[in-house]
Amino acid sequence: MYPQFPPGFRFGMSTSAYQIEGTQGLPPSIWDTFAARPGTIRHGEDARVAIDHVNRYAEDVGHIAAAGTHDYRFSFSWPRVLSGGIDFYDRLVDALLEAGVRPVPTLYHWDLPQSLEDAGGWMNRDTAHRLADYASTLVLRLGDRVRDWITLNEMNVHTLYGYALTDHAPARGLGLEALPAAHHQLLAHGLAVQVLRTHGAATVGVANQHFPVIPASDDPADLGAAGLFEDLTNWTFSDPILRGEYPNEMIAAGIGVGGAQLDRDLELIRARLDFYGVNYYEPTMIEAPRAGKDYSGVLEVDIPDGLPFSPVPVKSDERTDFGWSIVPSALTEILVKLKERYPQLPPVIITENGASFHDSPPDAEGRVRDERRISYLDAHLRAVAAVAEEVDVRGYYVWSALDNFEWAAGYDERFGLIYVDKSDLTRTRKDSWHWYKEVIAAQRRS
Repeated sequence: MYPQFPPGFRFGMSTSAYQIEGTQGLPPSIWDTFAARPGTIRHGEDARVAIDHVNRYAEDVGHIAAAGTHDYRFSFSWPRVLSGGIDFYDRLVDALLEAGVRPVPTLYHWDLPQSLEDAGGWMNRDTAHRLADYASTLVLRLGDRVRDWITLNEMNVHTLYGYALTDHAPARGLGLEALPAAHHQLLAHGLAVQVLRTHGAATVGVANQHFPVIPASDDPADLGAAGLFEDLTNWTFSDPILRGEYPNEMIAAGIGVGGAQLDRDLELIRARLDFYGVNYYEPTMIEAPRAGKDYSGVLEVDIPDGLPFSPVPVKSDERTDFGWSIVPSALTEILVKLKERYPQLPPVIITENGASFHDSPPDAEGRVRDERRISYLDAHLRAVAAVAEEVDVRGYYVWSALDNFEWAAGYDERFGLIYVDKSDLTRTRKDSWHWYKEVIAAQRRS
């Protein structure tokens, strides 16, 4: 009835600090600055309260643990830690451990302190060293109880949406000149791995988003456009970590570092990992730009004119309410492709996978009936199970534990297994939460 996995497979749920905690009283991050600009966030919403996890964490941990969840992946708020709020994470970690849930924190999930952005942000090499200092603060305080660490989350999305384009914070709009931001995040990853290991971290990994990139046709122009897009969005952020090199000369030339310094950087970046986190949502189809063709609305963000690739819709029988194509087989495909590209690929954890559906509030029976999410998650779990003999996948984390602030999309997009009422922040376990609990219990019985 349920997909089955090898013994020891770990089921988890994921969140990020900015999307759930609330930011009142904290120094601003780039997302607070971005959200304050008119027209950046759907409905003009913001994350000052978010879903108030900082005050409701005990209730939320109870919901997460009651599902039988093995691991909870969350992130630290860099502004909260800088402002002396690390005590909150002491309490959160202790609550998780007491509930029998393993904490798997991420150091950086996009909420760069505005003070660091004012000094250049990820275009400034020094930011990588500031993240290493931040990692040291956290591991020294929590390393006696936290054994599993993730360095950075989705460097590709952060670079593309926030530095190359203007759809996410900090909205630089640099195009291909944003490549130094990619390198400096990768350097931050390498420095963080070094710091975490120095202070006794048991396991260290990273969370990269990956997806198949499909050429729109066999036309050489489309093949070339898709290949370049794939290099920029997938391999720029995994080749340095898993191969110690950039995927092509154009990208290597664009990062702003060369010679012996680049060699030293790559030596840090390619440090051994205990696991490799894969976030997957949908594949992308790319063609060479056609003059006069309107490419708007194909992806969550629009790729501007003047770049050498353009997105076209992926054919799929169903889409999420966010408009993302539902293609579970593409998760199997990208896992196989990662293993083929990196024969020494570390054990994999699916650190994010999930779908936004515009769930109705609890009905008269108190139920949130989200059958489409159940179908989505079931199909993607089966897509993971399908590669069990080829790829060493050790775990699967649903995005997300709770409905939350979905970045520029505000609160309309609901990814959670737990429904959060926007008016009073009441939590309700959705049908998908109950289904996930059964999946986990069935795995334990097998």
